[in-house]
Amino acid sequence: MTKKLPTMRGLLIDLDGTLYHGTHRIDDADRLISYLRDTKLPFRFVTNNSSSTPEEVADRLNNMGIPAVPKDVCTSAQAAAGHIAEIKPGASVFVVGETGLKKAVQETGLSLTEEQPDFVLQGIDRSFTYERLTKAVRYIHGGAAFVMTNPDLLIPSTDGLIPGAGSIGAMLRAAGGKEPILIGKPSSILMKYSLREIGLKAEETWVVGDNMATDIAFGEAAGCGTILVLTGLTTAENLSYYMEQAGCQPSVICNHLEELRSYISDHRQI
Repeated sequence: MTKKLPTMRGLLIDLDGTLYHGTHRIDDADRLISYLRDTKLPFRFVTNNSSSTPEEVADRLNNMGIPAVPKDVCTSAQAAAGHIAEIKPGASVFVVGETGLKKAVQETGLSLTEEQPDFVLQGIDRSFTYERLTKAVRYIHGGAAFVMTNPDLLIPSTDGLIPGAGSIGAMLRAAGGKEPILIGKPSSILMKYSLREIGLKAEETWVVGDNMATDIAFGEAAGCGTILVLTGLTTAENLSYYMEQAGCQPSVICNHLEELRSYISDHRQI
């Protein structure tokens, strides 16, 4: 029996590997997003990458010819800071991460600290040092809660794959001896944040992405429709491997973004 697909009233769209590689726009990404704007189909860019603010993400997209405004963007940094603020308003946070994560912490009324934090919050950090690792591990052993923005071990860049936040998190997990609160895809925390921002229910929303373990598992767990695009981490050659590793299957597979646009055109509902 064929599984009934959810209604398509909105989209949660991944960025890295789905619309661009580093600073290189993937073919037809601009046409796809322009189509969504022209037809007024609601969408949000949902990224596990915590390094940039929504303003910076929107600027990056616009510079690549992909139309975007900050309110379109949902980051794991925003969701992480919001989640910590719900647990303990005004909490002190030691951040292993970049500008986007630090700014999200401050904008949520939390305080950045280098000493005895309530939380260790970790995302991607391309200036990561052994000294910073040591501090974070000692704080975790000292009782600080450990929050990780996302589990991505690898992310696409202009020059190829690079280690993601999950690779740093693996060190903190091993040395800190504590499992983190996971915020980003496939966690439900970023999903709840994104659905609240787009104003739709999970059963009305489809997730689009290139990563089986994060994007597709993220949508599948929430009851969304899922569309895997073979534009980034997952390719036709490694598809079977990544589906087996993720333990789930996408609702739809599109080879490229023009095929995705065509599918949306045929299945969108208002």
